[in-house]
This record gives sequence, C-alpha cells and structure tokens, in this order.
Amino acid sequence: MKKKRELLFESTTTGSNKWPWTSACPKDHYHSRGEWPVISVVIPSYNQGAFLEKTIRSVLMQNYPSLELIVIDGGSTDMSVEIIEKYAGHLDFWVSEEDSGQANAINKGLQRATGDILYWINSDDYLLPKALFHVGSFDWKPEIGAIVGIGHKVDLQDRVQYTPKVPALSFHAFLHWVGYGNFMQPACFFSAKAWEECGPLNEKLDFCLDVDLWLKISQKYKFVKIEQDLAHAYIHPTAKTTAERERSKAETALLIATYQGGFEAARQFLYKDADQLSSLKKLARHPLIKAVRKIISR
Repeated sequence: MKKKRELLFESTTTGSNKWPWTSACPKDHYHSRGEWPVISVVIPSYNQGAFLEKTIRSVLMQNYPSLELIVIDGGSTDMSVEIIEKYAGHLDFWVSEEDSGQANAINKGLQRATGDILYWINSDDYLLPKALFHVGSFDWKPEIGAIVGIGHKVDLQDRVQYTPKVPALSFHAFLHWVGYGNFMQPACFFSAKAWEECGPLNEKLDFCLDVDLWLKISQKYKFVKIEQDLAHAYIHPTAKTTAERERSKAETALLIATYQGGFEAARQFLYKDADQLSSLKKLARHPLIKAVRKIISR
C-alpha cells in the first residue's frame, strides 16, 4: 500500500437519498488483527460521472486499513475527471486517457496493483458496508484463487431487483455459464498469485472478459463461496449487460466453445436460443397476433 489515509468519511451531509450508505465502517472493526492483507481495487470508468462518485466513496468508506485504490478513466468528456480530482488525495493512482476499452483499462490498473488481493469494480457498481472487512479477514489458503460473495442488481433507487443464486464454483460449472447459472463480477475477489498466472484480461473480448478469467483461474485454483453481501450493480439502459444482452450471451458461448469440453455446452445453449427464436417467429405469424398488430397500426 502506497498511500497513508486518514479518512474523514464518518458521515455525509449530502443527503441520505444520494448515497447508497451514509456512514463509514467504524475503524474498530479492524482492531481484531494487527496486519491486514493489502487489497488493490481498480475502478475502470468512461463517461460514468453519474455513478462514479458513489463507486469511489463506497470503497473509501470501508475504512479498510490496507487499501490500494486505482482509478483508470478512458478520457471521459463528462464530469468524471472533476469527480476523480475531488478524491485524488485518497487515490494511489489515477489517469484519464484514451484506451481501447474496458479490458484494457482494467489491465492497466491491475498492472500497477501491488496488493495481495485484487479486484475491479465498474464505475456504475458499488461496494456494500464491511465488504472489504469480509474479504480481508477471509482465510486465503494457497489453493484458493478467488472468493465469491453475494451480489445484487438494483434499480436507480437502490432497490434490489435481482439476486443471482451462486452456482457451483468450478471449471465445469463455468463452462455452462450462459445456460446454468453465474455470479456477479463485483462480488468476486481474486489472489495476486492467481492473476499473475492467469491474467491479463483478453482485450479482444467486449462482454465476457471476466468469464474468461474465471475459467482460467478455475483450472488452477479453487473458487470459494462466502455468504456475505458484497456489492450492488445498477440496472440502467446504458449498462453493457443491459443494452446488449443478446450479444453478451453470444460472445460468452463462443468463448466457452474454445475451452476443452466447452464446445458441447456452447452448442446446447445456442441450439436452445435458436429454438426460442424460432418459437417467437412462429408466434408472430399466429392469426390472432396478426389481427392485434393490424388493430394497433390503425
């Protein structure tokens, strides 16, 4: 950890409806041990000024004693840089410059990271209280490459809309990512050793860059589930997973097909998707649907 912080986020005066939580984690949470593993948090961002301050504050308000915080902005043209500069004194590194996309930004941040535990959180997600306490106090045995907590998808009023049920955490399970179940990326932390052996992120991928990393790590290390709430991810129209959901599923299936044993899983998913599309086309040709469409068009 490069920066010594004296955080002043015991409370906020900006209004309880503006922040996901308004009181910093008490520092006495961390009195249970003398030294805490360094957790490096990378925030990649591009034109997400509407959410970015929440994300940064949610990390700083953890009051985690061994935090390394890095913000990689892709040359935003909105208010993002002003927000980053507001918190620059609490950041170990930040930059705002053009990059080639999300994976490139995360890679740049993680290349600078010096922590024992690594993590990235997108600038339209945020950590929940005590998240870093739970992660830092976990017993990271050498065979464990990543831990996965509970993540929630929330609307713009911070109301929980969906909580994915964390499935089995194994290479075989991840081969069925798009058809069986998955977990939320902002609820996953991984070891520096796992990153050193399995990173960096594939910068050719637009959507499933995280899935590719989970597949690689799970071939060499264990994933462990923990039962703590760690993060929220916003559902909003410009989020990639919301705006381009079908493309995301297609790219993920193509990725899985490249792994040993993944071709059949990817094929079965794509067949199922094709059958659903065929059923929708047949439904669209149904006489009753055609009649309704004619009425609506008048």
